[in-house]
Amino acid sequence: MVPLAQAAARLVPDSQIIFYEDRNFQGRHYECSSDCADLSPYFSRCNSMRVESDWWVMYERPNYMGYQYVLSKGEYPDYQRWMGFNDSIGSCRTYPYHQGDSYRMKIYERSDFGGQMMEFMDDCPSVYDRFRYRDIHSCHVMDGYWTFYEHPNYRGRQEPLSAHFLRSVALSVRLTLRSKVIFYEDRNFQGRHYECSSDCTDLSPYFSRCNSIRVESDWWVMYERPNYMGYQYVLSRGEYPDYQRWMGFNDNIRSCRSYPHIIFYEDRNFQGRHYECSSDCADLSPYFSRCNSIRVESDWWVMYERPNYMGYQYVLTRGEYPDYQRWMGFNDNIRSCRSYPYYRGGNYRMKIYERPDFGGQMMEFMDDCPSVYDRFRYRDIHSCHVMDGYWTFYEHPNYRGRQYFMRPGEYKRYSDWGGYNSTIGSFRRMRNS
Repeated sequence: MVPLAQAAARLVPDSQIIFYEDRNFQGRHYECSSDCADLSPYFSRCNSMRVESDWWVMYERPNYMGYQYVLSKGEYPDYQRWMGFNDSIGSCRTYPYHQGDSYRMKIYERSDFGGQMMEFMDDCPSVYDRFRYRDIHSCHVMDGYWTFYEHPNYRGRQEPLSAHFLRSVALSVRLTLRSKVIFYEDRNFQGRHYECSSDCTDLSPYFSRCNSIRVESDWWVMYERPNYMGYQYVLSRGEYPDYQRWMGFNDNIRSCRSYPHIIFYEDRNFQGRHYECSSDCADLSPYFSRCNSIRVESDWWVMYERPNYMGYQYVLTRGEYPDYQRWMGFNDNIRSCRSYPYYRGGNYRMKIYERPDFGGQMMEFMDDCPSVYDRFRYRDIHSCHVMDGYWTFYEHPNYRGRQYFMRPGEYKRYSDWGGYNSTIGSFRRMRNS
């Protein structure tokens, strides 16, 4: 067995992949060099591919959903070569080669890093033979990129781990990269099933009834009828082997939404009086007098120092914040908040301007910027146009100081993003955790 790291010995300047509609690189083709959430305008089917550089993840459906296939540099004359189930490729993502030499990963028998643990530094064709368990419920990747497989000997469904991968591990369970829920037609997670990772107004094309559900991350609201109508059921992460477990009246689930959720605590380390919130709130003062720790369970949130979305802003993603220094807070005042769903696209684009109303020197960015002056040669930004993705502005270089949340739109002057002045020292993309 040859380490796959050797494949990274030579790199080409740009990531590139070529899709062909017919086998053996024939028929209509499309060249791609970046992430694409919807490939359907470019070809109707995909029966062969040439990967000219980097690693790529192919998805069966648009918006990075469905079966996943991990491809390295090489030629794939038919879809069986990438272990495809059919000729459908609906979206794709690219990842650069891992440049390090180390590969370390710990797998655990139970959720939340519980039970038996085993550390791996090399390929594993059979998890059961090495680990003595068929299921893995949690994992910690310390170094390197990995791919998980559903069956031994690198067969079945594939899952890139931690959004990066290089070595291979055989699995009998799947790990999630995104917010995800799995619907089953029959009880106890049996029968036809459908995996969902975003809001859906009509689930009827995917299953005729729903008798059990696995929520693998985040909070979700299920609706009895399409278009978010009818009885509602709020589900947190866990297993629901029959519809009585979510207090359902019947087996009808026809639409669903991801449910934002955040918990505020008055004292540090998640102690004291607390308040759970699932929507925008212009005035939090009736619910707590101070805020010293926060748990964000899903989505992005913007915290404001004063009511009505005013004062200092703090941008938080999913995770635990045991004291206010963890969110770079100046004090324990949180008086209003807003929720924003995760950005599902792959592109980030923003233009910044030297003067108000998009005047003066302009520069376009598609990546993080730790020092505006080093890149832009100006210390002030007076207007801005965000075309794609969510961004955070920081008052000082290296992502320090006051924060300003920026979503797609036009900002003709610094007051439009809540700024007290035009000084911006750094900014970065808000990338999903």
